[in-house]
Amino acid sequence: MTWHENVVLFCSPSKRTDYCYEYKAAHNLNSDHLQGGNPATSRRLDKGQIIKWTVYSLLLVNFFYYFIEEMYIASHTLRQGGSLLEWTREFATSIDELGWFGLLFMFELETYALSDEKLEKPTVRWSLHGFRLICYVLLAHTVLARYSTVTDFHQVTQATEVTSLCQLADQDISFGENYRYTLIDQANCSELSRDDSFYYIEPSVVTDTDGYILERKLVYVDLNDVVVWLLVVWAIELAVWLQNRDITGGRMMLVTRAAKVFYAVLLVHGGYWGWQGHWVYTWDQFLWIAGFWAIEKNLSEWRDEIREDEQAIVS
Repeated sequence: MTWHENVVLFCSPSKRTDYCYEYKAAHNLNSDHLQGGNPATSRRLDKGQIIKWTVYSLLLVNFFYYFIEEMYIASHTLRQGGSLLEWTREFATSIDELGWFGLLFMFELETYALSDEKLEKPTVRWSLHGFRLICYVLLAHTVLARYSTVTDFHQVTQATEVTSLCQLADQDISFGENYRYTLIDQANCSELSRDDSFYYIEPSVVTDTDGYILERKLVYVDLNDVVVWLLVVWAIELAVWLQNRDITGGRMMLVTRAAKVFYAVLLVHGGYWGWQGHWVYTWDQFLWIAGFWAIEKNLSEWRDEIREDEQAIVS
């Protein structure tokens, strides 16, 4: 008895791959078919997987963009040197992205790629936990860096001795506004800003009143964004913890679903960055939301499989 169509549909890549193979073997299917003897039917392209891995690849491209951008920013803000924390703070986004990539990969393994049988192995389980812990350490650094930026910003005071940027020309000082920096020289000092009030937001970076107000908004949005992302990932962690115990309902699961409202906050952050002209930040935010929605989809399919297994046992 060889139910080829039913087998392909039932055994599409999922959290229960090993279980699926056992099911096929119990129905006396040909072993060549189980090993993919007919690629045209047993290995069909999954459009969802193509989209998901395209998103992941684009996120990787963004990571290199951020790294190059932060090298450029650090060349202005840390021209006079800095402590280890100051250097890591300037590369906070790159470090943050590494942490999120790690978590995304761990969730992909746990919610899609690895079967329950493999996840029950102590070496696999503890390897996942250990790697996840490293990722959270990287994310904790991001929170610390963003918080440190906010607290440092509160200590910024007006540079009363400076009433014109031309006073700072050719002194290795940059004018910064909206995360864009220009080295001040005699040729551009009168064009960069006509304001007469300036603030040192970094030892080697000065901005005017408009730049100061905008910078304050941006650093608060950055801090808020990393905190909201942590709330999103903790909701996913809770869902994984529950479903590893075959729990698909109840108040705690309801909490994980209610947490999806945080995605709306993240979309607002992305929209704000776009409004300020940072379209790459907006694009990156949308890609990360798409990446974690792929994990949410894995969780949803996993819940369906748990329920199907429960119904099969009852019947």
